[in-house]
This record gives sequence, C-alpha cells and structure tokens, in this order.
Amino acid sequence: MTRRSFIRGTGGYLPEKVLTNEDLSTMLDTSDEWIRERTGIQKRHVAADGELTSDIATAAARQALEAAGMTAQDIDLIVLATTTPDQTFPATATAVQAKLGCGPSAAFDVQAVCSGFLFGLATADSMLKQGLFNRALVIGAETFTRILDWSDRGTAVLFGDGGGAVVIEAVEWDGADDAGIITHHIRTDGTKSDLLYVDGGVSSTGTIGHVRMEGNRVFKHAVTNISSAIQAVLDETGLTAEDIDWFVPHQANKRILDGVAKKIGIPEEKVVITVDQHANTSAASIPLALNHAVRSGRAKKGDLILSEAMGGGFSWGASLFRL
Repeated sequence: MTRRSFIRGTGGYLPEKVLTNEDLSTMLDTSDEWIRERTGIQKRHVAADGELTSDIATAAARQALEAAGMTAQDIDLIVLATTTPDQTFPATATAVQAKLGCGPSAAFDVQAVCSGFLFGLATADSMLKQGLFNRALVIGAETFTRILDWSDRGTAVLFGDGGGAVVIEAVEWDGADDAGIITHHIRTDGTKSDLLYVDGGVSSTGTIGHVRMEGNRVFKHAVTNISSAIQAVLDETGLTAEDIDWFVPHQANKRILDGVAKKIGIPEEKVVITVDQHANTSAASIPLALNHAVRSGRAKKGDLILSEAMGGGFSWGASLFRL
C-alpha cells in the first residue's frame, strides 16, 4: 500500500468585467484581427477595483470544494500559485485560508509565474504522499492586468485576470500505477530570465513594475522546453501521446499550443483551449482550462490528462494525472 493523491473537484472564477480586442483597439495601435491572428485571443477579464487576488482565489476554491463534496474544514493544506499577491507578506494563501474559514491548516504561496500551478500541484502532491497532510487546495490566481504596461502592445493584449483551483486528497492505494496524480517534471533556467520579467521589485526598485517580454525568443524556447518536459513524463511512465485523453495546456498563445501539440503528436480535438475567452491568466490558466473541460462534460472520471506550462524564470513543466 502506498499513498496516492487524487483530484476530487475543480473550480474556477473569472471577474465580471470583460475587455475585448475591440476595446483594446481604442487604447493601442492594434486591431481584433491582429490580436486573433497572432494569439487566438478574443477577450480577457479584468478584476474590479478593490477585487484582490485572494478574492479571486477564494471564489475558485469554493467552487472546487463544492464539486469535491467537501467543506473548508476538510482542508489541511493550501498552496496558492500567484505572481500578483495581495501584499508582499503575509502569503496570499493565508488570506484565502481566513476567507474560507479553514482553521489552522498550512497555507503558503509558490511563485513560478505561468508554471506556478504545476509547481504548486507537484509540491502539494509530494507533501500529501509523504503523509504530512491529507487534503489540499491547489489554486492558481492572478490579477495580472495590474502589472501590465497598457502602452505596450506586445504584452497588454496577452494577459487577463482569473483563478482556478483543484481539491486533491491522499488515500492508501494498492491499485494501478497510472491512477490519480501520476508524475511531474518541473524545471527552471535562470539564465533566460531577461526574456520575460517584471522591471520592478521590493529589493531592486521598490516598485511593482511592469511585464517585459521578448516575444519571439520566448516562443522558440516555449515550444522546445515544454515538449521536452512532456516527453520526460511520458518516458517515465511508458505512456505515449496516443494514451492521452485530454491535453490541458497553459493558455498562453494558441500558436504555442498548436506548436506543442503538433510536435508531440496530440490531435487538435484532444486539446482543451480557453485562451480565446480569457487570454493568458498566468498561474490560473491550467486550472481554469481543466475546470472548463470537466464542467463542459468533455473530461470525465478516469480520463488521462496531460498538462504543461512555461513562464518567466524561465520556469516550465508537465504533469500527468487521471481524473
């Protein structure tokens, strides 16, 4: 018997305010056609004044708890992936803990930008398997529009706000090896951090700063690094792309999604795409896409799911799990 983690419920939340490509065309030298052709994005959601990352995370977590048939008191670990915390400290996860009423559980943030949810999932999965905790909320939530330079067409059109969450539970297991959360492959390369970063920080400038990106170079590294991470998890398990029921990638850019899927041999009909509806929501994009796949009836219990992401750092990774 070994301990294995299972996903018990998913949830998501998008702010009410919508910013369309047409809206952006009144602010920037751009157009709906230009944005769709290069990114696949049609619109993005923007947090309301006073709406915090913790509010978004809490809403997504509540939906995941409801789907899992659990209450906040059942949770003893919260791992929140975010690049846009409420405050420098304490961790935004502690605000979520308080708003949910989880009681004295462990709660902390992880920061791996767009890869944050996968880093958080791998962290929580490892801690549950070790027996440190039994049930966890893993959340990705962002108010990413607050670190955008709205005069920079190369970044302003790409991002939006939102949150997604999963409830995972560890149980004693003596069944198949490919059940529940199966494996992860996460990596970083700090030598490439100058290609995607924020030009501010507590110890550097004392300011929040704005997102800066060399898009063409990021695109090239994204396809290569993501594909290598995916191949690593497939090689470890002996599975192939043909075994995958659903590919739930980080929703960065449809061109990247198409490039990765083609390189690893996953057909278009198995790719879950939501980037058109909410743009790149950084750490929130994978759980948002997974929640969409589940609630739309596409992804069902027992399906084999492959997820991947790449973000600033560079950080990247892949995870393989069954619902």
